[in-house]
Formats: sequence, C-alpha cells, structure tokens
Amino acid sequence: MAEKTERTYKPFEGKIPEETRKHFHAAREEFHKSIEGMLPPEFAEHNRKARKEMLLAWRSIIDASIERMETPKKKA
Repeated sequence: MAEKTERTYKPFEGKIPEETRKHFHAAREEFHKSIEGMLPPEFAEHNRKARKEMLLAWRSIIDASIERMETPKKKA
C-alpha cells in the first residue's frame, strides 16, 4: 500500500489554531477506524478492487482521447 505523505496544501492553516486542526485530524482518523470496524474485511478488498477498475476505465478513456487527438482527421 502507498505510504502516507504529509499534505502540502493546508486550506485552514493560519485560520484556525493548530491544536484544533490536530483534534479534527485525530477525530477523522478515529471515525474511519470505527467505520472499518463495522464492515467485513472483504468489503475493503472489494472496494479497493472496484476503485482500481474505475481508475483503469478512466485511463482507457483518456488514452483513447489522446490517440484521437494525435490521429490526423480524414477530409471528406
């Protein structure tokens, strides 16, 4: 699985106290853990595979669009 990286874009930085941001972050993580606890492990695997298939579908659409752009148009 991909490593977690520090976000560079922090929309609320400087607008709310850092301590508040940390509490919200911790609350979000705990909420995600509680949701994961309610769902069977197979759900997470199925969800990951479904997301991958959707991304592959979008990749296919983008590749086809690029290919059409690079192909010279036929004159009628």
